[in-house]
Amino acid sequence: MTEPETSHLFPQSHLYPQGHLCAQGHSLQQSRPPTPLPSTPLPLDSTAQLLTRITAQLGSQLGHVRLNGTRTSMTPAARPALVAVAHGSRDPGALRTVGALLERVRELRPGLDVRLGHIELNHPLLPDTLAGIEGEAVVVPLLLGRGHHVKHDIPHALATAGRHLSARVAAPLGPHPMLVEALYERLVEAGWHLDARTVHGTGVVLAAAGSRDPDSAADTRRTAMLLSERLGGVPVLPAYASFPKLSNQFEQGRPHPPTVPEALRALAARGRHRVAVASYFTAPGRFAAESAAKAPWIAAAPMGAHPAMARLVLHRYEEALAGTPTTARDARPAPLRAPTLAPALASALASA
Repeated sequence: MTEPETSHLFPQSHLYPQGHLCAQGHSLQQSRPPTPLPSTPLPLDSTAQLLTRITAQLGSQLGHVRLNGTRTSMTPAARPALVAVAHGSRDPGALRTVGALLERVRELRPGLDVRLGHIELNHPLLPDTLAGIEGEAVVVPLLLGRGHHVKHDIPHALATAGRHLSARVAAPLGPHPMLVEALYERLVEAGWHLDARTVHGTGVVLAAAGSRDPDSAADTRRTAMLLSERLGGVPVLPAYASFPKLSNQFEQGRPHPPTVPEALRALAARGRHRVAVASYFTAPGRFAAESAAKAPWIAAAPMGAHPAMARLVLHRYEEALAGTPTTARDARPAPLRAPTLAPALASALASA
């Protein structure tokens, strides 16, 4: 998520098929109880509070509706637990950010058992979280593509525990249009603006952690393409913070992914010197900070607890429950419609 992908937590294993898996645990992990809605109405001091209440109530109602539009008979408490899997980071801000994201998920789906497990570096680790669950669970990776953790570490953690748990694995968060919306709004928060005068010199570097898996690189390139569409055609180049550890891992004949400085130089060679860095990270960490420091113009914050991220976590959960595709390869994002541009800006982009 915010650190390079490693696999020392679990032994190397072949890719286990995704779907229902049995598992065995060791120690009971106490879970945080879901956050209930207030029993009495709170004063509405702002429009934001009103929208928060409306969103929470709507999320509660949507909890009874399947993806195909039919109503489910399960109560929220009877639904399988949602286990969010974060990478883990030495940055203390990462754990706080993931915690805030899961609080948003609980607000959208009151009564749903939402738990957290980490691949490494932070507690609780995923095996400990799984040990504390009896019955069914859906594991939702808070990861952005089909890397080693999604294909090997998470399935292995499920396959090596016991019979008290029946679990299925959801697709990683990316690529998806809701991720792109979070990226776009983080850029706007950082000061993104575009007009006919500046459009010729503007570009974006999508800074990501990188992966040894070519599928993960393809997922990041897909996100870069969708973000370019969302920005009205501004060029977006994917780049990687962990390239030195990955350069020899890609298949022979495939171009290696550029580093952030290489992507900046490539845009500059095309006359794009007004370049923003979009942070393709779920939470703060070393890679996000190092990438942001190289931005020649503005640098966006990680996507973090953006509302679109919380909605996407629940979307992946519901996909897995409905038996719809659980790999990013099969979960094809709906095409984004480019925003409507002023005529002068659209003309400038067409000639850029």
